[in-house]
Amino acid sequence: MGKKILVVDDSALMRKVACDIIKSDGRYDEPERCRDGEEAWALVTKNKYDAIVLDVNMPKLDGLSFLRRLKNEDRKEHVMMFSTTTGEGTKQTIEALELGAMEFIKKPDNLADFSTEDFAAQFLDLLAVVSGAGSALSPSVKRDHFESAKPAAPEKIVLRPAVRVNGEKLVAIASSTGGPKALHSLIPMLPAALNAPVVIVQHMPMGFTKSLADRLNELSPLNVKEAEEGDVLEKGCVYIAPGDKHLKVAKSGNHTRIYFSNEPKREGVRPCANYMYETIAATAYSEICCVVLTGMGADGTAGIKELVRSKPLHIIAQNEATCAVYGMPRAIANTGLVNEVLPLEKIANAIVKEVGLTG
Repeated sequence: MGKKILVVDDSALMRKVACDIIKSDGRYDEPERCRDGEEAWALVTKNKYDAIVLDVNMPKLDGLSFLRRLKNEDRKEHVMMFSTTTGEGTKQTIEALELGAMEFIKKPDNLADFSTEDFAAQFLDLLAVVSGAGSALSPSVKRDHFESAKPAAPEKIVLRPAVRVNGEKLVAIASSTGGPKALHSLIPMLPAALNAPVVIVQHMPMGFTKSLADRLNELSPLNVKEAEEGDVLEKGCVYIAPGDKHLKVAKSGNHTRIYFSNEPKREGVRPCANYMYETIAATAYSEICCVVLTGMGADGTAGIKELVRSKPLHIIAQNEATCAVYGMPRAIANTGLVNEVLPLEKIANAIVKEVGLTG
């Protein structure tokens, strides 16, 4: 018996494209399809689906309204948005993730791109995570993305004594699948007087991180922005790595600044949390509070393992019960280096306790 998928889109062409891709993968039954949120609601109240592929702009009941209804009724359907990439579409996608959608895939700008192997592979890889079919991998999914799901004995890591330079602290957060929703719960809970800057690597395509940062800035007492080249890190500010750029934290005179790199993807992603963590080693920060949130794979673990050799770290991992995908937090927890494994709602207080407040 394969996974049951519901495709919701008012475009007959888009429904056919999505269903044809799903039918090409033996992990799934023949997908069901409907034209708008009202039809989808009638189906989800009668049937159980492993995942819903959901358009945003539809008549009668649009995608965001459908998600709000799911949330209001405390339903737990796993949703992947089928999203546009321009104008209002990015903001709507961020709102959809805030409302509970687990992932999203961009609709290509050109119709011909829908039929490419790359698009189909990306669609199936994301759907596998959302639907729970990830244990049976599609050819394009690398097995090392799922190694973190295997139990591992804690590793023994030899540490170098760290030299405290100026007593300054930094919060560095890594997140992926389910991360935007997690960040919407975490970042607004941090106070404006936080005694550290916050840098975030969230795996998202170019264009969407700006909308994520803008939305978090609206909700938060801290200043939240999409990081820009040369930004000076300041306490009480949050800097989110732009999509498709590695984020580097580096000393620059008397300041610490953000720089970007277009080096190849690592762990299949750019930005990569490992890259960010590794660059922090050469900064003047005396202690780093590393936070690993929900996400597939193990990004962040190798970078933290390298960073802990030169800096005092306080490492917080999100617990399994509150993760959309317990991959990245499990991977760092398996190292034996983690100081705290916490439910999402307790992580903000733990950060404040560790880095303190100004004044």
